[in-house]
Amino acid sequence: MKKLLPDLLVILMFAVLSFAYFFPADIENRILFQHDTAAGAGAGQEATKYREETGEYTRWTNSLFGGMPTYQIAPSYESTKPLTWVQKVYQLFLPTYVNLTFILMLGFFILLRAFGIPVWLAGLGGLMWAFSSYFFILISAGHIWKFITLAYIPPTIAGIVLAYRGKYLVGGIITALFIALQILSNHVQMSYYFLFVILFIAGAYFEDAWRNKTLPQFFKASGVLVVAALIGICVNLSNLYHTYEYSKETMRGKSELVETGDAAKQTSSGLDRDYITQWSYGIGETWTLLIPNFKGGASVPLIANETAMEKANPTYAGLYQQLPQYFGGQPMTSGPVYVGAFVLFLFILGCFIVKGPLKWALVGATFFSIVLSWGKNFMPLTDFFIDYIPMYSKFRAVSSILVIAEFTIPLLAIFALKKVLEEPEILKKKLKFVGISFALTAGVALILTILPGAFSSTFIPAQEAQMLQNAVNQGMIPQEELSGILSNLGEMRAAMVSSDALRSFIIVVIGCALLWFYYSGKLKNTVVIAGITILCVVDMWGVNKRYLHDDQFVPRTAQVDTFKKTKADEIILQDTDPNYRVLSLSGSAFSENNTSYWHKSVGGYHAAKLRRYQEVIERHITPEMQAAYRAIAAAGGEMDSVDASQFRVLNMLNTKYFILPAGQGQTIPVMNPYAYGNAWFVDNVKYVDNANQEIDALHAIVPTETAVVDARFKETLKGATTSYKDSLSSVRLTSYEPNRLVYETNNSKDGIVVFSEIYYPDGWIGTIDGKPADIARADYILRSMYVPAGKHTIEMRFDPKSLHVTEGIAYAALALMVIGIMILVIVYRKKLRSR
Repeated sequence: MKKLLPDLLVILMFAVLSFAYFFPADIENRILFQHDTAAGAGAGQEATKYREETGEYTRWTNSLFGGMPTYQIAPSYESTKPLTWVQKVYQLFLPTYVNLTFILMLGFFILLRAFGIPVWLAGLGGLMWAFSSYFFILISAGHIWKFITLAYIPPTIAGIVLAYRGKYLVGGIITALFIALQILSNHVQMSYYFLFVILFIAGAYFEDAWRNKTLPQFFKASGVLVVAALIGICVNLSNLYHTYEYSKETMRGKSELVETGDAAKQTSSGLDRDYITQWSYGIGETWTLLIPNFKGGASVPLIANETAMEKANPTYAGLYQQLPQYFGGQPMTSGPVYVGAFVLFLFILGCFIVKGPLKWALVGATFFSIVLSWGKNFMPLTDFFIDYIPMYSKFRAVSSILVIAEFTIPLLAIFALKKVLEEPEILKKKLKFVGISFALTAGVALILTILPGAFSSTFIPAQEAQMLQNAVNQGMIPQEELSGILSNLGEMRAAMVSSDALRSFIIVVIGCALLWFYYSGKLKNTVVIAGITILCVVDMWGVNKRYLHDDQFVPRTAQVDTFKKTKADEIILQDTDPNYRVLSLSGSAFSENNTSYWHKSVGGYHAAKLRRYQEVIERHITPEMQAAYRAIAAAGGEMDSVDASQFRVLNMLNTKYFILPAGQGQTIPVMNPYAYGNAWFVDNVKYVDNANQEIDALHAIVPTETAVVDARFKETLKGATTSYKDSLSSVRLTSYEPNRLVYETNNSKDGIVVFSEIYYPDGWIGTIDGKPADIARADYILRSMYVPAGKHTIEMRFDPKSLHVTEGIAYAALALMVIGIMILVIVYRKKLRSR
């Protein structure tokens, strides 16, 4: 215990700092009101309610986009319950938000201890990594699972380091455990990015082994790590496999449509090229690593910045309420990536004074991260990765790859600081490199203090200048005032840059002074570490409070009020029909889940919607929404006089209710009598040869009469081209659960039934009178089935066979992990006894 006491004190410090940052919200039980969190609650409400009522999970929900798997809405599996418990233990059962910053610091601390870094220096490293601005911006934005995934990456790499340092058993177990935990956190993009870091680090250890002729040990460690990775992956196999399968059908998968206009913008398989690079860090914007406000900070009103407003012309105060502080090239941002001014100084110094292949691995990974974050601003490299590097095209917001630099910069900074503390004379021996590091940080900051526009072409982006010119053209701003506004706006933003640059200059100077006093023998090792710790905390704490502060926390009831039932909701919910859809025309139907919370929505908000549905949104649903709104408004809500042919796709989706705005923030429901219902027999089937013909046919067909079907499903529908029905033909939904639908049919002859349910290729099992029946796809996104003559009971149940297989493998992997931990405990107990 005496040996462990310093480590325990550092961990206690992490907990205290975490509590302090979120005080007093953490003791007042207040929460952040976060759009993504609220949207997730809305999307998952049907699945949550089903779980509460039945005790079972549903892998399908009809609450948004007409229907979709819950794999990325509520990725919970029975096999991951033990991991969830381990996660709570690792977080010391700390309160929400407090636990987040705690595990971020703890994970990096574990990594540094694995490298053999002294305990207090490792504690400082944990603070450097955890207080990088991006992580607090993630919390503020509600990207919690991305944050938690990042928190588990350093201890994963700690296991890798231990294995390569010859501690195979403990290294393998730690690697397996934290791989399992980070995959459980369900943000594959972050895990994917750090595969590159792991490759850089493994390459460094390979080079070291080659030089020292210890390749057998390297390959032994690599073998252990491969097994550990497989165990960690297999524990989460249900989540990974179904996410992988689902991704093929989402916007990250390959479209079957053949584009004619902007084909070059579409990747061969993955997201649209423009969509991938929409959030690209500007090349000049990279200076935010040193000066957080180099591009103004966040996209919040300029009027909120005191430094800027000191330079403001009061005449334009109303305009500055609308213009943002941020003036970079991204569409908008919640804040910059700032790693700490003195941390960056130490990193640059480390590039010169730290030796060995690991240094070059970290430098290489940093450069790699920065240039890839430039995205559309450095397209030759971005195009190469999109076209040739597996899975890269599946992820958007390339600027987020800067998380690699946020990891490598403090890591090399700590290595550099360790070198200085062990060999203080190196500051004199390598004085030239100290000077270079000082010039690239404090020197640059001083230049920008005096000349804030030195490294920036303009303080007013082209799109903002155009917006102001449009305001002039529309008579909103007098022409003679435009030049004054532009001049004053530039002056305000220059003041922001200058003020922050001076701040970074002072921080680097204080940090360098501490090192120089240490070299001169005026300060002890512990005092220097304590001084730098205080300096970094004060520096980064102050920046983070710009983007995550106590005023953002609200009572828990505020999030509940998000889904407060409106009068329109209450009226619609009186309908006893078990399964119909609702479309809100009162706002942006595809950026909110309030409708999904109460109803089965045609719209919704989720980053991983089915690609086919998105294509129908673009080509049919969006224009039909506009047509429906105009028609209903023109008819004064009297649907009898509305031409329903204007929104046939919405009708085939069984859109029984529209929600329309009624003024003063109120809404009204309008019942749509033209909705086709849950299912219907069609008169005939039209087979087409490709996806373009299928989706385009929806412009012409009447879905209740004709089903347009891809030729590949011809055999599934018994080759039927004519579907016999008469006035007595009927199909009726008799039982509804999100993952189980039961229908009764009656038809005098064999026929084809189309269901107003979203088709998904894997998991839906169909039966007719208990006997297997194949499900085909019709009308591009719906299900259809060949039904024999007579009265029948049709059941559709969502129960993927793959789920049962992957769960079995996951339990086996858990057992292996437990066995490994037991062996580790036995080995260490024997070592203790032998002492």
